[in-house]
Amino acid sequence: MKNWLIRNAELVNEGTRRMADVRLRNGRIETIADGLLARTDESVVDATGLWLLPGMIDDQVHFREPGLEHKADFATESRAAVAGGITSYMEMPNSKPTTTTLDALEDKYARAAAKSLANHAFYLGATNDNLDVIRSLDPRSACGIKIFMGASTGNMLVDNPDTLDAIFREAPTIVVTHCEDTPTIDANLARERERYGNAIPIERHPYIRSREACLKSSRLAVELARRHGTRLHILHITTADELALFSPGPLRGKRITAETCVHFLQFAESDYVTLGNQIKCNPAIKSESDRQAIVAALRDGRIDVLATDHAPHTIEEKALPYEQAPSGLPLVQFALQCALEQVFDGAIPLERIVESVTHAPAELFQVKGRGYLREGYFADLVLVDPRKPHTVRREEVLSRCGWSPFEGHTFRSSIISTWVNGEQAWDGERVNEQVRGMRLEFDR
Repeated sequence: MKNWLIRNAELVNEGTRRMADVRLRNGRIETIADGLLARTDESVVDATGLWLLPGMIDDQVHFREPGLEHKADFATESRAAVAGGITSYMEMPNSKPTTTTLDALEDKYARAAAKSLANHAFYLGATNDNLDVIRSLDPRSACGIKIFMGASTGNMLVDNPDTLDAIFREAPTIVVTHCEDTPTIDANLARERERYGNAIPIERHPYIRSREACLKSSRLAVELARRHGTRLHILHITTADELALFSPGPLRGKRITAETCVHFLQFAESDYVTLGNQIKCNPAIKSESDRQAIVAALRDGRIDVLATDHAPHTIEEKALPYEQAPSGLPLVQFALQCALEQVFDGAIPLERIVESVTHAPAELFQVKGRGYLREGYFADLVLVDPRKPHTVRREEVLSRCGWSPFEGHTFRSSIISTWVNGEQAWDGERVNEQVRGMRLEFDR
């Protein structure tokens, strides 16, 4: 393992910005100080004019392994992640087979240990019939328990009221939810089929996966969490209507928190005209006023975490008619750059973006030794050039699906380097295929 000295960087960390040097040794941050002198065994990086951030911790990805490797796997998607400044990820359970047993959970850890360039953890999925598995979960063995409180992939919809109540009552760790009300969606879809037959236009997606479906399900999750004192985290908020369920301000002390995703900052309903099924996702991208409300809520802390919900599908699958085209977007490679556009627009301070993509997920999930630029912490870092524009091209996409909804878009920053546990996983042009991430540990 190389040792590194990063000099003259602008560190963005814990609500402050300062100029400093950072020494990385044996996989950790050894020293943060001014005027550090290079040692003979160190590689030196001159970071003058660059931002040094703690690596992004993505609390919601779908890397498709096992069972759907024609779309993605831990190797391909972690390569894309580190190229985008994501050093740790938390992966969802709707693979094939689903991650709804302890054996399936450990199988994913074994697969990722062999392949993943980024640090990793996995959710245990809830079903209508695995309550005993949930009860037996060691809180340190999974990042959380994932409940699909709405239509989902496979058999993971939890719609039994008694089971839902029991999960919220007995969950041994944080519960994270996908909140959309299935009966509402089904009724909306039936109306659209009556109107359009088999040719429903993609522009109807936000009216099928409607704001009412989101709000009804999110209200239920919050009601259950309040009833039982559950630690609840609601994923991918898409509507202004849901924001009243959450409190603004710092994360610390909250029992109910919210996440949104980078595509809900970037896209709005008008983009279906040009991007079509490429931006079809669940819950749906909605109106421009919703987008603006989400930006404001991320700024004031009503939304605590910013993630990706990276969910790759092949471009051939996305070209199918609306009802057959799968939902989900590949996002990890350009997610941090997308988030930083809010800084350049003057909409969200840089310090708040860093809080939402690194500090907040580290605190919320009690990740041990990561998420901050602190001496003694693991050296998960990303170096950003805020003055180097980057136009996304299809040929540079590292996800196995081979396409991006950002193609042709010019971001106003570039990812110059990413370190995972002190090893340079991305040098601005190439991925270091020899790097392997670690299993995330939780201080619970």
